[in-house]
Amino acid sequence: MITAGSALDRLKAGNRRFVDGNLNSESLASPARRNTLAGAQKPFAIILGCSDSRVPGELIFDQGLGDLFVIRVAGNIVAPSQIGSVEYAAEKFGCQLVVVLGHSKCGAVSATLEQLQHPEETRSKNLRSIVDRISPSVGGLLESDLKDTPGALLEAAVQANIRAAVVQLRQGSDILKQLVDSRELLIVGAEYSLETGVVEFFSPSS
Repeated sequence: MITAGSALDRLKAGNRRFVDGNLNSESLASPARRNTLAGAQKPFAIILGCSDSRVPGELIFDQGLGDLFVIRVAGNIVAPSQIGSVEYAAEKFGCQLVVVLGHSKCGAVSATLEQLQHPEETRSKNLRSIVDRISPSVGGLLESDLKDTPGALLEAAVQANIRAAVVQLRQGSDILKQLVDSRELLIVGAEYSLETGVVEFFSPSS
């Protein structure tokens, strides 16, 4: 079993390889690797990330088949299905690390800010459900000085949304809370830069 610290180091090393263009994932996606995993999987970390096509967790962390249990949803929001997926992976596979992975210029966060500033009643109820989950963490920013600087506002909102998702995972599940309290699970936030490819991990306490 890989500890949370070791898993985090492995992700950081993989991201450095991705940024440098020194990838080694090709061998991990070979037919032999696929056949080895056909009977069982043992991912070493759980990634709750955004569905954005530019932020595939396996690629940006330079990992291969069977390495990561990846959950992707627009805006890396936390809803019951995402919580259940994290619970499943933590209990079934013994993963000790969960990373909530947001990214710069997130469209879901941007759409939420737009909806809060210019409400649109005709929005799809399904899209609105995503906006409604992001709104509580970013609404207060519109009352700050950031409202006059759109770029800084969006960046702050992206980070606020990531931190809110971390809190929701830590506190929204008795199973996960027990694992966190017993130090069997670490849940951290991280932000991927579309511009540089670098993943910045937040402090575990934030």
